[in-house]
Amino acid sequence: MQRLLAPVPVSADESWGLDHGTWSVLCHVFPAADVPVVQLSIDETQPPSFHYELGARLRPLREEGLLLLGSGDVVHNLHTYAWGGHPREPYDWALRFEARVRAGLTLGEHAPLIDYPALGRDALLAVPTPEHYLPLLYILGASVAGERVSFPVEGMDGGSVSMLGVQFGD
Repeated sequence: MQRLLAPVPVSADESWGLDHGTWSVLCHVFPAADVPVVQLSIDETQPPSFHYELGARLRPLREEGLLLLGSGDVVHNLHTYAWGGHPREPYDWALRFEARVRAGLTLGEHAPLIDYPALGRDALLAVPTPEHYLPLLYILGASVAGERVSFPVEGMDGGSVSMLGVQFGD
């Protein structure tokens, strides 16, 4: 992995363990915890294009049969989230932004998804901080032009958190 990501400095750090965004997904997908896992930390000081480009550098791992998984949320605004189990219909801006992302993924239009702040107010509300959106850019970067895109998980929680799952390939 260090070779693929060079010249970005990458080093192993086993002192922290897996982030909640990793283990909370993997415990359902691989409940026996019988697969090796390498987790990348996100440098949110870098622009979105940096994360997309790192994903593209990781593409050869897919050719080796490795699963690349990006765990986050396309829409993740906890400031507007309906806490305490109160049901809340999704906000219009959350639905519009998720629909725009779906369309971009389906049509293979990567540029607007990378430069998501330029998508306007809906994007700024849907992604007030980047750490939940950026994993999508890694997976998008690792995708192959023209490959099938599917959405195996859907739904909105608390009005402002998208549970949309995106899968490239079969």
